[in-house]
Amino acid sequence: MPDLKRRRLGRTGLMVPELGLGAMDPPPSPEGGETLRAALDAGITFIDTAREYAGSEMLIGQVLREFDAPAGLCLASKTFSRTANGAQYDIDRSLRALGRERIALYQLHDVSTDEAWEAVMHEDGALAGLQTARYRGLIDHIGISSHTADIVRKAITCGEFDTVMLEYSAFYPATAPLIDLAAEHDVGVIVMRPVGGSGRTSAMRGRIAGGYDGPLTPANLLRYVWSNPGVSVAIPGARYPSRIHENVATAADWSPMDEAERRALEAEAARLY
Repeated sequence: MPDLKRRRLGRTGLMVPELGLGAMDPPPSPEGGETLRAALDAGITFIDTAREYAGSEMLIGQVLREFDAPAGLCLASKTFSRTANGAQYDIDRSLRALGRERIALYQLHDVSTDEAWEAVMHEDGALAGLQTARYRGLIDHIGISSHTADIVRKAITCGEFDTVMLEYSAFYPATAPLIDLAAEHDVGVIVMRPVGGSGRTSAMRGRIAGGYDGPLTPANLLRYVWSNPGVSVAIPGARYPSRIHENVATAADWSPMDEAERRALEAEAARLY
């Protein structure tokens, strides 16, 4: 098993592998359980899920009940609730589904509008619910995910969140300044869609299968993300164990990209999608 490099997840102090797993994709796959087991066997100990990912928490819990959890396992889940009571209810459901007594990181899911931000930050909002759960010892750290730059910026600077989850890749490099800002505030950065998402990955793999031999590959996209020192962990999704094996092989032996390589990959990504 390769020894995956680890990075500090901001002020949480947790040392997590720079390659994690976004666990939205395994449940619909007939090989979903095998995919999760392959990830754990390979040393991927940061797994991100959510109440809204149908079957994901249940599948993770099932796999973890089959054998002892690996040392340093860091599970992260999310709530779409915007109220304190709703968030606490979701945490209780997550604990039961995952079969855990506590969860390392719980996040507010997709807070991407001003209305959602105001709701979760209200005195009876979801953030207060997560803070109560942390006080009760049910979760250790609090995070937030968002697709809106202004909200990510507020989340980083308000002092209430230990981590932020944002999109960042050669397809979407605009969030690089937010990653720098997070580093200044010691906020951990979890990168969603590091190899594209939204159909980009399928289009890219189709071109490769058709003979494309240029720089736009999943391996180079992961290298691009990890070349940013402010990134704590990238969480590509995977439906099949083969994708886990490919990503682990990249993580075990990658070299940082220089600026010229990054710009060239961004240009190639822009031509695809």
